[in-house]
Amino acid sequence: MSNSTFSRLAPFIQEYIYLHNWTELRPVQVAACEVIFETEAHLLVAAATAAGKTEAVFLPILTLLQENPTTTIGVLYISPIKALINDQFQRLNDLLKTADIPVYSWHGDISQSRKNKLLKSPQGILQITPESLESLLINKNQELIRLFADLRFIVIDEIHAFMGSQRGFQIICQLQRLAKFTKIQPRRIGLSATLGDYSMAEEWLSSGTEKSVITPNIEAEKRQIKLSIEHFFTNKEIELSDHEQYIFNITKSRKCLIFANNRTQTESIISSLRNIAKTAGFPDIYHVHHGSISASLRQAAENAMREPHIPAVTAATLTLELGIDIGYLERVIQLESPLSVASFLQRLGRSGRRGESADMRFVCAEIKPLSEAALPEQIPWQLLQSIAIIQLYLEERWIEPITPIKYPWSLLYHQTMSILAATGEISPAALAQQILNLSPFAHISTDDYKLLLRYLIDLNHIQKTEQGKLIIGLAGEKIVNKFQFYAVFADHQEYTVKQGTTAIGSIVTPPTVGNQFGLAGKSWEVLEVDFKKQVILVKQVEGKANGKDNIYWRGGSGNIHTRILQRMRQVLLEDTEYSYLQKNAKLRLQEVRKLTRKLGLDKQNILLLEKNKCCIFPWMGTVAYRTLERLLNCFCRESLEISSIGGINPYYLTLKLGKDKFSSVYSEIASLCEQRITAENLVSHAEAPELQKYDQFIPYELLRKAFVNDYLDIEEMKKQVSLW
Repeated sequence: MSNSTFSRLAPFIQEYIYLHNWTELRPVQVAACEVIFETEAHLLVAAATAAGKTEAVFLPILTLLQENPTTTIGVLYISPIKALINDQFQRLNDLLKTADIPVYSWHGDISQSRKNKLLKSPQGILQITPESLESLLINKNQELIRLFADLRFIVIDEIHAFMGSQRGFQIICQLQRLAKFTKIQPRRIGLSATLGDYSMAEEWLSSGTEKSVITPNIEAEKRQIKLSIEHFFTNKEIELSDHEQYIFNITKSRKCLIFANNRTQTESIISSLRNIAKTAGFPDIYHVHHGSISASLRQAAENAMREPHIPAVTAATLTLELGIDIGYLERVIQLESPLSVASFLQRLGRSGRRGESADMRFVCAEIKPLSEAALPEQIPWQLLQSIAIIQLYLEERWIEPITPIKYPWSLLYHQTMSILAATGEISPAALAQQILNLSPFAHISTDDYKLLLRYLIDLNHIQKTEQGKLIIGLAGEKIVNKFQFYAVFADHQEYTVKQGTTAIGSIVTPPTVGNQFGLAGKSWEVLEVDFKKQVILVKQVEGKANGKDNIYWRGGSGNIHTRILQRMRQVLLEDTEYSYLQKNAKLRLQEVRKLTRKLGLDKQNILLLEKNKCCIFPWMGTVAYRTLERLLNCFCRESLEISSIGGINPYYLTLKLGKDKFSSVYSEIASLCEQRITAENLVSHAEAPELQKYDQFIPYELLRKAFVNDYLDIEEMKKQVSLW
């Protein structure tokens, strides 16, 4: 252990290190101490999962707080999810047992009495979500100086989960607004295990400040990784499928996390595992964890996963992907493929702590294609994507770069209304100056902002007083006065599901009385629906709810990067055998490789499926695929006599063509790519795609500008077409 670093730490921290039998400080901890103790710069800590990042930043921060106590909240810790706050709250309290530095959590599940303690005596560390911070900025606007005047550090955990999103920009706006009040610029510290481009992260972290960012070069610790991929064909008519039995066998009597890409999958697999366990006489050790599960059941799942040496299996969406230390986790199961390499690394990193090997098993299940099915339906896309993601990391250590948003109109509306709600009234010039000085709005012109304000006045979201000041209008009050306003991500009004007085969770669409559905991995029968209170009363029933009746949440999918699609093509066309493929997966890959060669996909990207119907395999990411689809729709319908365009983004496109038009498809696309077509040419004047939460309150011409710049990429599309 570095004596100089160790001796610089507060005595209570030295004692903590001795009591926990640490033999040395990890490289990331030494590096963070050096930056925090010896400089005034911001700090980016980019190190592998379980490298000790949290302790790395809090050991020196707590030392400085102990030496020179703050007169207000001294540290603001911002987390993307409540579960991570709950986890870090316990870890920090353990570290601070003998110190006089309080830690407060603040989010939707925290009682008002605990929040009032902080408001009465603001000190120490405040752990908060962006949504709760927004609430503070609005509702405690007059008390911000009393709460934060001596704020010294802002720690933003899992910054990759924020960057490139409206929610990440919301945080930057909040920090700049807070600094305007307190007249101080606290040091910012960002933590992440999955960053592809450090310079982009540094730019984001320092937005709106004059301090530079230091990113220590931390050598990754060697970790043992166990990976496997298995593949199954499923049959919807069979009650118990082979892949469910397989998952039961590899999770039985273990501590395991199962990751799915949507809530419905988590519900379905836990319901199946619970039924298998009951039939086989095994105990019920199964939990579900996602945003629509009640706080008490989520907490029960988190507690069960932390309990050492007692088996527990929890299926989760990304709510357990980030940062939570489940130290005794034995295995991670991934259903289908994650959307990104970053997500794969986060999920892999949940296991392999305490010196054990990281163990992750992919399970790809698909409905068996008919022998006469067209080629695109015979390709196991999820299997290919899983292999591609693993190979990109193993071969290149590649992680997706994050693309910033140029025109975050929804956030612009949100921050405009938030500042109005906080101040009561403000002049148009002062409002524009405040808003347009926020770095997320750097690309937004004064004219565009004037256009938005006039539009909001017309909608009565904003009113102009006789004195020429702006206030929130009657229509705006209906938006701002709901607690859902604090979030910039879309929220769907969900019905609370209750068994008696106990909340189970929530769903968007209420089933009819007498129907059954799955929630929290159990089956429920609807007894009563109170549409006014939006409450569904249920009783628990035996068996598994019908899978096809189980989709009670609206889900959005993220973007898949072009590099993943390119690597999928390589997987399909190369002869490499991957050591982690299990028996079924190996066979399935061999079959599809033979089939694609037989049908000529190794030689061309456009294949004739049947008379006048062709399929394009673009091998480009979600955004470029969307751009190609629009190019075909806008410029090729007449020339190729296209009657319909289908497919699955980003894997393949299908076209129904006019007679004898197949031979012209490639030359038509290639020719268009050589012309001066811009993204603006692909969006009609009548179009105004509403994709973000508050887009319905944005003028159409601004929405079109955002869609052109942030949702299409004509240069990337042209680049990929040139490789065909």
